[in-house]
Amino acid sequence: MVYDVTIEGKSYRLELARQGSGRQCRLDGRPVAVDAVLSRRDVLSLVIEGTAYEVKREAGPSDLHLWVGSDRYSAEISDPRSLRARKQADGAQQGAKKLVAPMPGRVVRVLVTEKSPVEAGQGLVVIEAMKMQNELKAPKKGIVQKMAAVEGANVNPGDVLAIVE
Repeated sequence: MVYDVTIEGKSYRLELARQGSGRQCRLDGRPVAVDAVLSRRDVLSLVIEGTAYEVKREAGPSDLHLWVGSDRYSAEISDPRSLRARKQADGAQQGAKKLVAPMPGRVVRVLVTEKSPVEAGQGLVVIEAMKMQNELKAPKKGIVQKMAAVEGANVNPGDVLAIVE
């Protein structure tokens, strides 16, 4: 399996393969000795060339972070063979994209107004669910064509909160 991995803006190519009864790992074409065990949900115990690490995954509605000890890193992982990755590479990000509520909750703050230019990953709306606040981010760079979210309003999963074109 081949993955394109971006950590804090730096890109890597990770190749994982079975070889006989063992496994092989290559990072940017260089062989790397790795032993990995999923110790519990979202926690990976790694030994990379003799050094042990515990990596915790923190996945939000539109972003991914990895914790290594007390250090937090933003990460993106994609399989270049997947249909979604190929569509994005072919410009499928063109056109309007909807920002939808991933969970039931209450809109606490609206961070932008209609017709505002936004960057991909910029916060648009903050939703409170189960006493936790979640910032929902722009799905692409563009202009907010419609802001349907209203502070204090209750939302359900799948409700359209904003449209970015």
